[in-house]
Amino acid sequence: MAHLLLMELPGGDDTDIIDAILDQGHSFTFLTADLAYYRARPAVIPSLERARNILEVSGFDYAAVETAVLAAHARHPIAGVLCLVDIRMIEASRLAHRLSLPFLNPDSARLLRDKYAVRQCLSEQGLAQPLYRLATDNRELRTATEALGLPVIIKPTDGYGSQNVVLLRDAEDLNPLLGPVDDFLPQHLDYGFGVWANDRLLVERFIPGPMIGCDTLSINGRHRFLGINEKLYFPPPSFAIRGSCFPSDRFDSETIQDYVTQVLDAVGFDWGMAHLEIVVSAQGPMLVEINPRLVGARIPRLLNLAFQRSIHADLVALHLGQQPELPQQASRHAVSRWFAADRSGTLSALNLPTNIDPLVACHDVVHRAGSRVQPPRNNGDRIGFVMTAAPSREAAEDAAEAFIRGIGLSVT
Repeated sequence: MAHLLLMELPGGDDTDIIDAILDQGHSFTFLTADLAYYRARPAVIPSLERARNILEVSGFDYAAVETAVLAAHARHPIAGVLCLVDIRMIEASRLAHRLSLPFLNPDSARLLRDKYAVRQCLSEQGLAQPLYRLATDNRELRTATEALGLPVIIKPTDGYGSQNVVLLRDAEDLNPLLGPVDDFLPQHLDYGFGVWANDRLLVERFIPGPMIGCDTLSINGRHRFLGINEKLYFPPPSFAIRGSCFPSDRFDSETIQDYVTQVLDAVGFDWGMAHLEIVVSAQGPMLVEINPRLVGARIPRLLNLAFQRSIHADLVALHLGQQPELPQQASRHAVSRWFAADRSGTLSALNLPTNIDPLVACHDVVHRAGSRVQPPRNNGDRIGFVMTAAPSREAAEDAAEAFIRGIGLSVT
């Protein structure tokens, strides 16, 4: 059995990838910049205790990281590198390259950590996308906003997880007394583990239309399209996802798949799983962003339910240099629904339904009683979720919505 290097955990508490590693009989070394972060999460500790070794490199200086990893590799040879966290993709790619292991190439990993650079790359190759500008200070931000025309989306070029994304809809949002444009930077946005936002902003024209996620698996530059994940958002101004359905057949799959392939080829994506967020506009599909990793926010569980197999296990196999034998299409519809607080305060009570529909496959809570909560602006504000699976989309959605209606939640 193989020994893998796992770098951080998605969301700080998602241990599904560890379960997949261990279920296949493999072992892993865990690499982190801050072990105390995980020790403060009791639910994570049992999984981390099953690591063969834990490497903590405070500050995550790459030279120190490489030295620690090479020493671990000398003791127990590493056969694969796994990273499901955006802020570590560059280091993961460099380490895999250093160990001659299959992973996204370093040039593409660096490119995909800069949303503005990705826009420039796609522009050079003539691919459809929203109009955009770069802003590095508040003056440039206002200039970009006025040049593009409202409505516009403002997002960090190095951001992820819908953090600090702002939609400016009308002229009132540009009022210096009310809007954020003249006092937006610096943001002082902490991504965790010693990584801070670089305060470079991507400003892009807002394109109306349904939002979808497209999940792919790439081997040596050949892309397998896994399907369309149709997304449902909380009401504006939130950018948090309320739920989704996989697979969705409500869109022109052939057109979208062709566009996704062009985008992945344009950025040189050669190995691994990717999650592309796309708006289906009146002019056709347009890229929102590329996540050069397996999709997060527990969505892989939806794929597991739909395909009736472990996508995490397929990811492990992929980074061991193997070619997973995925079915041509999903056999079921899988649906998720998240719930959140309707006002800010302390979560004082949370009661989940006791009479649960058999179509409910799993449910979980990420914020417990006593936690500070607020209405969902980004995905990290959500409290918990339910997932259902059924032969029909309608049945799966009905079961998920019934579960949400049965939740008792109090905020004080």
